[in-house]
Amino acid sequence: MGFDLDMTLIDSRVGVKAAMDALSERMGVHIDTDLVITRLGPPLERELARWFPSWEIEAAAALYREVYATTCLTGTTAMPGAHAALEAVRAAGGKVIVVTAKSTPAAKLCLEAVGLHPDAIEGWLFSAGKGEALLEHGASIYVGDHIGDIEGAKFANALPVAVATGPIAADVLADAGASVVLSSLEEFGPWLDHHLDSRARVAELEARLRDLGSVAVAFSGGADSAFLLAAAVRALGSEQVVAVTAVSPSLANGELDQAAAFARDLGVRHETVTTDELARGGYRANQGDRCYHCKSELLDTLLPVARGHGMAHVATGTNADDVAGGFRPGIAAAAERGAVTPLADVGLTKRAIRTVSKQWGLATWAKPAAACLSSRVAYGIEITPARLARVDRAESALRSALAGAGIPVQNLRVRDLGDTARVEIDAELVAEVVDRHELLAAVEGFTSVELDPAGFRSGSMNELLADPERYR
Repeated sequence: MGFDLDMTLIDSRVGVKAAMDALSERMGVHIDTDLVITRLGPPLERELARWFPSWEIEAAAALYREVYATTCLTGTTAMPGAHAALEAVRAAGGKVIVVTAKSTPAAKLCLEAVGLHPDAIEGWLFSAGKGEALLEHGASIYVGDHIGDIEGAKFANALPVAVATGPIAADVLADAGASVVLSSLEEFGPWLDHHLDSRARVAELEARLRDLGSVAVAFSGGADSAFLLAAAVRALGSEQVVAVTAVSPSLANGELDQAAAFARDLGVRHETVTTDELARGGYRANQGDRCYHCKSELLDTLLPVARGHGMAHVATGTNADDVAGGFRPGIAAAAERGAVTPLADVGLTKRAIRTVSKQWGLATWAKPAAACLSSRVAYGIEITPARLARVDRAESALRSALAGAGIPVQNLRVRDLGDTARVEIDAELVAEVVDRHELLAAVEGFTSVELDPAGFRSGSMNELLADPERYR
């Protein structure tokens, strides 16, 4: 596993500033050393080019390194969590390589000064140059604080892990392609444990899929079923996989087009089937077991399609969190009909699915949860096509209004309580919207509209069930 040095493993700002101050004095050239230490990461010569003419850079670099050999000994400290991060790698059976733009001799001095002892040090490298060293050492992960570190990791096909302890903001690091952004190395050990656990579970998932031989994936287009579909293609090849999307009034507008595009990008067959949940009295009645009737309709419709394509199994995107989530009659209906749940079987949670989806470059990795439209309707209120369409229009209009106001909502629900619409948005955005009545006015078709102060949470309609045991 590779690590960058400056502002990743060590805080070198005091030593760098002292050496730059000395360089400025000796060469009689003004250097804003306070500014210099805000952009550590790229090669020294790149920084010196801001202050010296090209013909003086070599001499300035030599003098700087001479002085820095002394100032780094007293002006360098380990970043919080650095020692524990190296210990975590070794506890997992890994080796540590430091790959840095700093000169190799200076890197060794700094690491020795703070008591960090990697297995190898590769200096004088930046961006793609770092990638070459990572390839040579077989590093599968590279941790750094700069965009150049992310570029180096990508060059080596290593997982880019960023720490927001250097000059680059966390959101910029994420936009540059970091698979995960940690606030500091103090979070690294727990992250590594989770990553290795997820990697083992993904390997188990692929083995489980290979054992199944062929699968039809009940593909809603959401993060879970999209991940399962991608994993199935990886494990079995596209010829042994078919994606099947159910089309009905409960499917939100736009979801089918996104699902089709995702399957097309994977190169996998995509079929659509029409389901008629509304023909089932138990579904229309919308009691606590509504999802049982919905999933029954889905599987009863999908199973013949799977057989027609020669698929041995039907798989749903049920994950480990779903199984642990308590009252889930839909899961029971699918199990009764022989559907398999590979994600849940290997213990993959929603968090792990999103993390690995991002690593795989799946467009759905950050897609908000998008349960069927009927999940917005309070239990006991009859499900009708008009009611589902009203909710769909309301959510689309509200999302557009929030986007127009510059409010970056991710999760959004309009809950149909009859005459009242209860709006749920990301909890951290509630305070920003609570007094914006003109935004809530985008929700039309209801007598009144209220904002849920608790914010969005999956399955909130279950809170309205007075006695869930009677629906089991």
